[in-house]
Amino acid sequence: MTSEPSAVTADARVGADGTVMMHPHRTFQGVLRAGALASILLVAGVIAALVWANIGGYEEFWRQRVGISVGSWSLTYELRTWVNSGLMTLFFLAVGLEARREFDLGDLRERKRLILPITVGLVGMALPVAIFLVVNRGLASAGAWGVTMSTDTALALGILTLLARRAPKRTRTFLLTAFVVDDVVALIVIAALYSGPISLPAVMAAVVSFVLLLAARRLNRTLGRNLAVVLGVLTWFFMLLSGIDPVVSGLAIGLSTSAYVPVRADLERATDLFRDYRVSPSAELAHSAAAGLADSLSENERILYRLSPWTSYVVVPIFALANAGVAITPDLLGRAFTSPITIGIVLGYVVGKPISVVGSSWLLSRMTRGRIHPQVGWLSVLGSGTAAGVGFTVSLLIAGIALTGPELGEAKIGIFLSVIGSAALTWLVFFCVRFIPANRRTTALNGRPDPTLDLLAPPDPELDHVRGAAEPAVTVVEYGDFECGFCKRGEPTVRELMQRHPDVAVVWRHLPLTDVHPNALRAAEAAEAAGAQGAFWPMHDMLLDHQDRLGVNDLEEYARQIGIDVDRFRDDLQAHAFADRVRADIRSADESGAAGTPTYFINGQRHEGDVDIDSLSKAINGARAALRNG
Repeated sequence: MTSEPSAVTADARVGADGTVMMHPHRTFQGVLRAGALASILLVAGVIAALVWANIGGYEEFWRQRVGISVGSWSLTYELRTWVNSGLMTLFFLAVGLEARREFDLGDLRERKRLILPITVGLVGMALPVAIFLVVNRGLASAGAWGVTMSTDTALALGILTLLARRAPKRTRTFLLTAFVVDDVVALIVIAALYSGPISLPAVMAAVVSFVLLLAARRLNRTLGRNLAVVLGVLTWFFMLLSGIDPVVSGLAIGLSTSAYVPVRADLERATDLFRDYRVSPSAELAHSAAAGLADSLSENERILYRLSPWTSYVVVPIFALANAGVAITPDLLGRAFTSPITIGIVLGYVVGKPISVVGSSWLLSRMTRGRIHPQVGWLSVLGSGTAAGVGFTVSLLIAGIALTGPELGEAKIGIFLSVIGSAALTWLVFFCVRFIPANRRTTALNGRPDPTLDLLAPPDPELDHVRGAAEPAVTVVEYGDFECGFCKRGEPTVRELMQRHPDVAVVWRHLPLTDVHPNALRAAEAAEAAGAQGAFWPMHDMLLDHQDRLGVNDLEEYARQIGIDVDRFRDDLQAHAFADRVRADIRSADESGAAGTPTYFINGQRHEGDVDIDSLSKAINGARAALRNG
């Protein structure tokens, strides 16, 4: 299951000049580092649980009953139950948020691309389950088939980060999107088949609370959020009483929380609030400004940003500590290595997962004659399949429900061995990359992806302002503002980018943030007026170099310095002759979700993450490789 924040989540930041712009707070590199650290903490939790279980007192501690008693009424459960059904609800809330983000903003926003991940996800669950059922045929342990069902996506991503450095970025994306389906279906199975006796009144109360939660989101944002929190807790509470595992409530709430790129109107409102605070600093206005910034983000992004560190670094390690402990004895090990439960789990994950991922992807590609195919190379598909054999979170959750006593210990041994085996196979797959000839290596890893284009208005050499390669392999479109300090600081990076990559062309499009930069629109029109005389780029450079002096007289002086007809320039500026041209760029920015400056699109795909020379170069190299393999 996944608790990792997405690579495309974004936050609004305010510069010293009051600029509100989008800033990726979860770069892809940041996600990978977070995944690696979360995996390390999870492993630490497992080790601590094993040590504790073998020292003594482990089961006694987690079986303590804790709760509330009022008169004859009481709500008490084992401490382990509060972890598994309480804390883990937050984990599955993050899973639901991440899945919804993939549907709204990720690769799955193109609905035709749902076919592959749905197929891979379902087959990737069905084949391991079938293997487990065959091995446990006729035994009572066959009822625990759900143990082999779900991939722990967060742990799998961590293993790819730690052990598969040669894996391209899209390998992680493929794994994440393919097993969004795995996450959702696994929770449905838990709710339907691994729950206790069902209390229908409690289920109905949970449904009513959930519907009211959806309605509350349409109210005033502050009131709606507060009500949503209360109703979310009530939904969880009624699910707990119903006999259905209440972690399902977290998934449902997450899936119902939409994600979207911040829109201009919300960012402008945030700017106004910040400006009010700047003019008259006070606690009330500071609170309003902070709330305005938060409101500019989708509820999905805002909750996921706050929740992800807690689920990754606290909830999951505590879950591991509460569930992974088993007293390892020679007798247990002897039974485990011949136990159908252990063998079924290991074969299901280590063998079944990679076969199902590669096989279903290959069959779907062949059946559609390549119209539907993985967005990575076949070696990366195999590496994703071996990493998908890491089952932990849901496996332990279901094992604790379906098995007891020695059988539970055998299942835990099987889960641990499947993690070790899958990690070893993943390392081996990507280690073998070095033995593939260089001319085939890129194709084996990257394949021929069909990128989802974020830029709805493609570059037009007849209309756009272009510099760099005459026949580019990669085109970078920059939406910028001549009064934006970030654009000025990014200009040397853009120039170095063109020097480092001679086959790259850079397009400038106007996105004047008029709510914070009063001179930006006039400067954009001035650049177009200079462009009408064949001097766009000299004026572009002049404006960025003199951002603090963009008055009318200053602009005329710059026109004089670059050697164009000043009278014609002045007339065009006064008549707003190029206002429509600038507005066309602004419309294309709004359509493509570019709300701040600078925003870069590389071969039509939005660049998320850092905008330093190395990060942009990596993105350009990836776009070039995708084009070469297309």
